[in-house]
Amino acid sequence: MAESETRYRVGGMDCAACATKIDTAVRRVAGVADVSVSVMAGTMTVRHDGSSDLKVIEKRVMGLGYSVAPLAGSAAPAREHGSHHYDDHDHGDHAGHDHGHEGHDHAGHDHDHANHDHASHDHDHGEKEIEGLHGHDHAPMAGPWWQRKKGRLTILSGVALVVAYAVGHLVPAIAPYAFIVAMLVGLVPIARRAVMAALSGTPFSIEMLMTIAAVGAVIINAGEEAATVVFLFLVGELLEGVAAGKARESIQSLTGLVPKSALLEDNGQTREVPAESLAVGAIIMVRPGDRISADGIIISGESAIDEAPVTGESTPVRKGVDAVVFAGTVNGDAVLRVRVTAAAADNTIARVVKLVEEAQESKAPTERFIDRFSRYYTPGVVVVAALVAVVPPLLFAGPWGEWVYKGLAILLIGCPCALVISTPAAIAASLSSGARRGLLMKGGAVLETLGKVTMVAFDKTGTLTEGKPQVTDIISFGLSEAQVLSRAAVLERGSSHPLALAILNRAKADGVPVPPAFELEALPGKGVSGKVGGETLDLLSPPAARERGTLSAEQDARITALNDEGKSVSVLLVNGIAAGLIAMRDEPREDAEAGLAALKSAGVKAMMLTGDNKRTAAAVAGMLGIDWRGEMMPEDKQRVVGELKRQGFIVAKVGDGINDAPALAAADIGIAMGGGTDVALETADAAVLHGRVGDVARMIELSKRTMRNILQNITIALGLKAVFLVTTIAGITGLWPAILADTGATVLVTINALRLLRIKI
Repeated sequence: MAESETRYRVGGMDCAACATKIDTAVRRVAGVADVSVSVMAGTMTVRHDGSSDLKVIEKRVMGLGYSVAPLAGSAAPAREHGSHHYDDHDHGDHAGHDHGHEGHDHAGHDHDHANHDHASHDHDHGEKEIEGLHGHDHAPMAGPWWQRKKGRLTILSGVALVVAYAVGHLVPAIAPYAFIVAMLVGLVPIARRAVMAALSGTPFSIEMLMTIAAVGAVIINAGEEAATVVFLFLVGELLEGVAAGKARESIQSLTGLVPKSALLEDNGQTREVPAESLAVGAIIMVRPGDRISADGIIISGESAIDEAPVTGESTPVRKGVDAVVFAGTVNGDAVLRVRVTAAAADNTIARVVKLVEEAQESKAPTERFIDRFSRYYTPGVVVVAALVAVVPPLLFAGPWGEWVYKGLAILLIGCPCALVISTPAAIAASLSSGARRGLLMKGGAVLETLGKVTMVAFDKTGTLTEGKPQVTDIISFGLSEAQVLSRAAVLERGSSHPLALAILNRAKADGVPVPPAFELEALPGKGVSGKVGGETLDLLSPPAARERGTLSAEQDARITALNDEGKSVSVLLVNGIAAGLIAMRDEPREDAEAGLAALKSAGVKAMMLTGDNKRTAAAVAGMLGIDWRGEMMPEDKQRVVGELKRQGFIVAKVGDGINDAPALAAADIGIAMGGGTDVALETADAAVLHGRVGDVARMIELSKRTMRNILQNITIALGLKAVFLVTTIAGITGLWPAILADTGATVLVTINALRLLRIKI
């Protein structure tokens, strides 16, 4: 039976314990093969064999106290294993990259992300929100916290606690009962969730620990503390929810960049239409100061485009006809007409959001380890708490009330929430932070490995270089440089060959006149000839010029010298006599040198692998100060990557994602370089959307910062627990400091992780 996959938006998940409960419950449904839950994205992906009753899955999740809504159109047949897609990129022999859920079909998922309905974070919104997935505004956290179910329950519990204190003060005799009532206000919903979780396969949930502790406290006449602890627990959950929501907003705020409407050209008229209704091929008009409402190609106009909202690039980029523009960027100073190249659901921002959300569902090795650790850790804490409560009174005649109280406090300290969220919170913040800067990483495993990279192998053309030749030298014999350039441009007019375009671009940049030519004739394999103003002009390759016998020894030497620098040379003949040389080369990207220097200072080696001839490779590598290998076929690049790995390097391969596919797959990390093309986004482990060499170093730095952040988080989580464990047994702290320690640790860990959103890299 074909496997299919359904994605859901899940509301009300605050911490990793929520995700674990949902995961455990849904896995028990017949026919379910795999489940991936992301707290930060608020999503769940279920792979099943088609026999599963999806309504049962939804009921299970709702029974645990969460809202759930299928993402429209998300059911799709899962792809065969091993296909190149965002999570299950085959890495040859590199272990440790278990991306968790092979076979996601990215194409099949719904690209609704431009309009995610954040209302789904509220328990009150069941399935009715499915209709609203498109086309209306919504607050990222579904209104203020006090309007949500958890918020209302917390307020109610707080009011009940205040009333109990007041009643207890006025009528001391009924004070214990007043506190029991106040406790039950908050505890009943918690206990209900605890029972549902236990029935679904998670007996040691935080709710269960909380329920046991509160009931135990009442039994030993600590009703006042029990009510206070329940209230503090609800406040903690609320804080966790707000913190998790902030992390969610960071990536979702990207979707807010895309305008809601667009000016569509229709039969010579323009009319305003919803941006999401734009079809591929439609022509839209973008006025100065407007946000561009779709990915597209400029068909008329030239303007400075402010890409800062999407790329973080501070200076506007000048773009003209045939340039690619992204949805969400701001048009500067002139009217543009743009042909739409991607529907709203498929524009760069929507794809980035979707890929980041899916990446958050795939667990990193550290995260998987901590999940396994907490599976044994929580029952272990329950055993320790039971021993503390029972052993001293039984064996050493300790007072039962005191030791049961300490046991209950240990039970609360033991909640693994902060520990379990320590990794996913940091990874989600980093994935979001990277995505906002055009650095896409497919999941935690990739993010972790990037920080360990010791060698980066770069492709040359289009990666270290611009990918298109530029005129580097104009050498004239008798004429001026402008005259040589003008005559060469005349002959190349109308040609789309890269070398011809280089000459025409230089003529345009220098403002050189390009008069029309007559009797233009292409000379296959040799060049082009024509007549202009009574002159016979030829633009030939050096071998063709030598055949004509028109080059002097000195001119020939100049050509050889230029060739040695990796440049292609064209010879201009006027009336059969050599009048000048034009040299062209694919020049390094502006930031290539600085980007390689950043890698070097981070202790990472770099190497260039190119299919170009050795002369060109040596010239470019010499300019950049980088080790190189030339004249390489794709399989040669793959072989070199394998050799580097055997030498002990952790290798990242950077290429354009198409001809480099074998080497990208063989590397520990494959990084696609380019302007957000489908191939680049889908084939590698990571992608640098804006084609900057320096972004590779930024990605590695982001990974290192993330791992440091995770270490800090684990230290905070375990450190606070250790301190309170000792103080509780020593009798210094009691029940409610215990719950504060747990909640405090979770909130501290989440806030620490959210710092990654604000870093400037």
